[in-house]
Amino acid sequence: MPHHDLLIIGAGSGNSVVGNDYSDINVAIVEPWVFGGTCLNRGCIPSKMFVHAADVALSARRGGSLGVNTTFEGADWPAIRDRVFDRIDPIALSGRDYRDGLENVTVYESHARFTGERRVDIDGTSVSADQIVVAAGGRPVAPDLPGLAEVPFHTSDSIMRLDSLPEHLVILGGGFIAIEMAHVFEALGSRVTIVHRGDLLLRGADESIRERITGIYSARMGVHLNTTVAAVSHDGGFTLDLSDGSTLQAAQLLVATGRRPNSDTLNVAAAGIDTDERDLITTDEYLRTSSEGVWALGDITNPAQLKHIANAEARILTHNLLNPENLRAVDNSITPHAVFGHPQIASVGHTEQELVDAGTPHTVSVRNFSDIAYGWAMEDSTGFVKLLADPSSRLLLGAHIIGPHAPTLIQQLIQGMAFGQTVDEMARGQLYVHPAMPEVVEQALLEL
Repeated sequence: MPHHDLLIIGAGSGNSVVGNDYSDINVAIVEPWVFGGTCLNRGCIPSKMFVHAADVALSARRGGSLGVNTTFEGADWPAIRDRVFDRIDPIALSGRDYRDGLENVTVYESHARFTGERRVDIDGTSVSADQIVVAAGGRPVAPDLPGLAEVPFHTSDSIMRLDSLPEHLVILGGGFIAIEMAHVFEALGSRVTIVHRGDLLLRGADESIRERITGIYSARMGVHLNTTVAAVSHDGGFTLDLSDGSTLQAAQLLVATGRRPNSDTLNVAAAGIDTDERDLITTDEYLRTSSEGVWALGDITNPAQLKHIANAEARILTHNLLNPENLRAVDNSITPHAVFGHPQIASVGHTEQELVDAGTPHTVSVRNFSDIAYGWAMEDSTGFVKLLADPSSRLLLGAHIIGPHAPTLIQQLIQGMAFGQTVDEMARGQLYVHPAMPEVVEQALLEL
């Protein structure tokens, strides 16, 4: 039976656990697909490369509003796609080759399933380890809709590798994947229709953000709210019968209705690894699971499923595996996230509805991008900053931004929250460059 000091299941953020201090440790990495995980190959990195192309296309379409004679004459989809994956695919391959070339590292290119405590089956071979890190990520899930299993629909895993730009793309779902991919395909020339069972897009976001993005997208493309799919069929194209009685014909169908952790594919119960009601592996603050010697990180344990969380957890585990007497804890109390649609969205902390439901006293400040000089320059009429603060402690409880460069603008607020600054200190303790976009944050802070 092959035995290793450390076995890592998943070569996304789990691969980055193995740093220079591991050169004398017998390490194994199990990855049935490609190195780099969802983010590099099927998620945040390629999607943002597509988003940037879409942003450029949309700017060309809207140049006239600024008096600039720009036009959009179409997109070369294969060129856009190949620019993305001709850069990404070699990175994944080189990552695998690098690990496989290390004397102390064994790469298993197959699935792993637990058969006991710190023991897995890999393609018929029983492999054991002193310590195991489970970082196997998650995958898209599709709803149980009549006919859906029989048609060649796409998920976020495959939609970016299409051979051609679809004339009409229908997207099921209203979350961040739907928001981003709708922007990409509509900006590049597809007709896009979103079908969402909720009354507003982007469930879980602050209500003000949800209302604004739903209005913007409804004006830009087809959006069916409070609508489900009664049946799906395919005969050269897709036919969707909707609960509102209408029928959609589409060239391609993207199902973006959620993701689930891959714990069910690993037979984690055989190793005594506990999971919660969502099948997420449960860990303590040090990322230890219920099974001694087994740790977990990333999308298989964290419901937020954010790469920056997985990266932070990987850094923690890099230390903890080597320093069992001096463990470091993970702190996810301040967890920002962003959606790269158009306009962009960024949030950190509580939503206003969460504070209302909890009966938490709070003050609210909202400032529009159009209130600042650079907002005028951009002719922005939809962006805003919404801040929520504790009236007693003067600490920021939540921040929500929609508009150009929202994920960048929110970083200052994240830093202020992380270091315990009051809104007064954030507002008055520094100079804000004029006339620059952060002035909208400054004005929102001053209003508090």
